[in-house]
Formats: sequence, C-alpha cells, structure tokens
Amino acid sequence: MSRTQIQTRSLKSELKTRAEPTNDEMTIEGYFAVCGKETELWQGAYEEIAQGAFDKTLGNDIRALVNHDTTLVLGRNKANTLELKADSHGLWGSIKINPKDTDAVNLYERVKRGDVTACSFGFNIVSEQTEWRDDGSVKWTITEVDVHEVTVCTFPAYEDTAVQARQKDYESLKVRELEAKKMKLREVAKKWRSNN
Repeated sequence: MSRTQIQTRSLKSELKTRAEPTNDEMTIEGYFAVCGKETELWQGAYEEIAQGAFDKTLGNDIRALVNHDTTLVLGRNKANTLELKADSHGLWGSIKINPKDTDAVNLYERVKRGDVTACSFGFNIVSEQTEWRDDGSVKWTITEVDVHEVTVCTFPAYEDTAVQARQKDYESLKVRELEAKKMKLREVAKKWRSNN
C-alpha cells in the first residue's frame, strides 16, 4: 500500500468526558484505535493493528478533529491540547476542549450525553504483514503506522476508500501469488523433463 495513501479506521468506543473541578477544564478522552482486534473488511479479508504499531508515531504533529474535518480542530499534540499514549490496548487520547470554541463545547456535551461515542484515526501504513490462510481468506496485520489525526465521529465505520484501497492490495497480491505458483510449477516441470 502506498505511503501517500492516507487511511482511516473507525470504531465504536467508550469516549468519556471529564471536567476538572479545580479549573473547569473539559476533556474528551478514550481509545481512538484498538490493537489485537481483528476486523472483517469484506468476506474473507481481515485487518488487525499489532501492539507497538503506534510506538514510533506519537512525536508527529497530530491533530484531533471532528468527523475528519480539518476545519474543525479540537486539539493538537504540539500545542499540548491533545495528549496521546500507546499501550497494550491501543492508542489512547485526551483532548482539552477550548471553552471559547462553541463547536468544541457542543461536541463535548454530545459526548457527555452519549449521543456521540465513536472515534477514528487517519494514518499511513508504514509496515504490515500479510497472511494467506488455509481457508482462502487473507489477513493484514499492521505493524507500524504514521498517524496524522484522531477524530471524534458520529458513525463508526470503515470508509469506502479504505476498503477500496485494501481491495486493490488484495487483487495485486493475488496476481503475485498466482505468478509465484506458475513459476514454481515451471521449475517442477523443468526438473521433471531433465530427469526423464
């Protein structure tokens, strides 16, 4: 998969709000990505994020957005308004809500009421492993990512573009696998002919 192809993945999460009693600071926090959980992209095609996939990306300039909309910025790690941590469960984040930003405060209230509970993240795949299973299915295990953004979103779903990108990967991998099998058969036939 091309590193210029920005991917997004979404999940239903347990986003929570918190208000600090000492300074009235409002935060939205929760896991924006989960490791070790296999997701079915389409029948016979699966994807999972490996533990440690986020370890090298947390120093990036990462923004917190609403529904992947770059005009609705909630926070930024370089501004210390977004805190991100990777652990054995996944990518955890805490967004400090700007009390003067009505969009952010409204979103905080929606999360607080439980109206919005989903989140997502935008990234490039740096490295991954492909496993062809005996049943004919394929599984990608993403071992390293380059995160650009995390987002609080209304609907948790893989976007069509992410699935389409994976389907292109799948098709090119199947072609390469078929070519490798043909090459092996040619070698076997050549050995058989030379022995007979």
